[in-house]
Parts: sequence; C-alpha cells; structure tokens
Amino acid sequence: MSKVAIRGLYKIFGPKDREMVELVQGGMTKPDLMEQHGHVLGLEDINVDMAAGEITVIMGLSGSGKSTLIRHLNRLIDPSAGEILVDGEDVMKLGRAQLRALRQKKMSMVFQKFALLPHKTVQENAEMPLSVQGVDVSEQTAQARKWLARVGLDGFEDRFPAQLSGGMQQRVGIARALAANTDIMLMDEAFSALDPLIRTDMQDLLLELQAELQKTIVFITHDLDEALKIADHLVILKDGRVVQQGEPQDILLNPNDPYIEDFVSDINRARVLRVRSVMKPVSTDSFDGDVTANATLEDLITLSDGDTNRLYRVTDGNDVLGQLDMKDLVKALVPRTTTGPG
Repeated sequence: MSKVAIRGLYKIFGPKDREMVELVQGGMTKPDLMEQHGHVLGLEDINVDMAAGEITVIMGLSGSGKSTLIRHLNRLIDPSAGEILVDGEDVMKLGRAQLRALRQKKMSMVFQKFALLPHKTVQENAEMPLSVQGVDVSEQTAQARKWLARVGLDGFEDRFPAQLSGGMQQRVGIARALAANTDIMLMDEAFSALDPLIRTDMQDLLLELQAELQKTIVFITHDLDEALKIADHLVILKDGRVVQQGEPQDILLNPNDPYIEDFVSDINRARVLRVRSVMKPVSTDSFDGDVTANATLEDLITLSDGDTNRLYRVTDGNDVLGQLDMKDLVKALVPRTTTGPG
C-alpha cells in the first residue's frame, strides 16, 4: 500500500468549483473554463502513488500546479474533487482535531523561504514542532540539538537566523522538520532560493539523511537536474495535469510526450544516466573490467578512456547484474524523440 495516494484529484479556483469539475471532466479546456465561467483550473485528474521511504519529486514550470498539489496533502488547500489517502485514511474525512494531529505528528514541511522566526534562536526554531506537540522541555532541547548537529550546525544553537547564511538557515529548516519526527516530509522548492554550490550541498545532505532515515519525502522543484538527482519517483506536471511519471532514468530514456522531450533535451545525459539503466543481460564471460550498477555513464567514459570497443561487467556488491557495451553507452547519450525529424 502506498504511504500517500492521490486519486482523481481536481482543483478549480472559483466560487462554483465543484460544479465546474463536471465541465472539465466533459472536456472543457482550461482557457474555455476561464473565458466562459471565470474559474481557473489548477489541477486535473491527478493520480499519484507515493511509496513509503522514497522521495517523490513533483516538477514542472511555473504555473504547472506543483505547489498547489503539495498543499493538498496536509489540506492547506481542499480539493474540488478526489481523494487524498495517507496510510489508507482519507484526509478529506478528518475532523479538525484529527487534521491538527496529522499536521503535527505525521507531516512536516520545509519551505522555500526558510520560514524561521527571526526573534527566536536557532535552537528555539528547531524546538518549535516539539513544543507544539507538547513534548517535555528537556526532550525538546535534546532532540533539537541532535538534529542541528546532524545537519552541520553544532555550535550555532544560540545564533539568530539573521546571523546565518541562506544555506545555514535552510539547514535549520530541515533540522526543525526532522525534529518533528514525522513519517512524511513535504519540501516545497526547498532549495530554490540557494546559490548553486550551496544547493548542491543541500541535495547531497538530503540524500545522505534519506539513506539513513528512509522518510517519505514529497519534493517540489522546477529544476530537472535536481529532480533527476534526488527522485525515486518523478511526476512531471504541465497545466495542472500529469504528463508523465515513473522512475527518473526511464523518463529520461523514454520520454512519452514532446513536452518531456523538450525538458530533457539539454540534460547532460552522461552525468545523469546510470549504468543500470543502459546495461543488458550477460551474454559472455570475457570483460574489460567491472563497473558498479549505480555508476554514471560519465564515470564509465572516464574508466574506459573513451574506447568504444570495451565491454564491462555490471556488478552490485558480489552480484553480477548485466553487461554494458560502450557502443550501447554512446547510443544512450543521444536523446530519443517521439516526434521524429521536423
């Protein structure tokens, strides 16, 4: 069972949103809905399963509906139609007290603009979710210090947010979310306001923490490189609809729509694609060397000195998973299109 499941979700902004759902289901387009009825179609028939312990990345350009979607999960926004299931329970059926408990104990959120309270210290900011939960003061202190140290802020507990860099402030935001000890973390453009090098550091930190903690993370971004780096499951939105979703490597190799082709066309495929995505079954016992399944194609190009005549055995620990011919690697570096030549 999915940790979070979204079923037939629609969001239409306007006073008669529920009435408008039937029009959209009948084929009315977003422009026509606006022109004829003055309502805005935000999300249309969203169906997504988010597995426990994985990072689901929802991406799209500005206006695609990604931030609207994530705000439905903890009901900061209510849908016009559809279901939102968390551990099999319909969030739409929760009463006020149950919804408060969901937000406090099951879901934590990391925001793009850090959302730290400027008059509170780093320690006090990290303690906030535990204070709201009514946790004993000594436990608040211990947990906040633990997670601040874990994100590299040991010694900064008594500083105020204004005394920290943007990257350090976002580390406080992550520590605060981790201190809440929730199963699910919602991260809405969490790294978008950071400089590129700091952003890369934060991505690496997130992956390091995730390998240890196995949270269910829903991560919003407009950056495909970021999405491909951190996603276990990638959902791409356009105009409020899911255009394609699945394992990121598969989407990169098999785009199913011209919109996706445009998205992936400028990606450095050698840096992003993994050996496991290109390998084939073993058909020989003669190899020029071994390569790990999660190595990038760029790693293998370096290993082979660019020699396209080489053949490598693909391994994962002591297991042999397949083989990779350098000629197949070269083919994988050329984007596949569904539209053909113009």
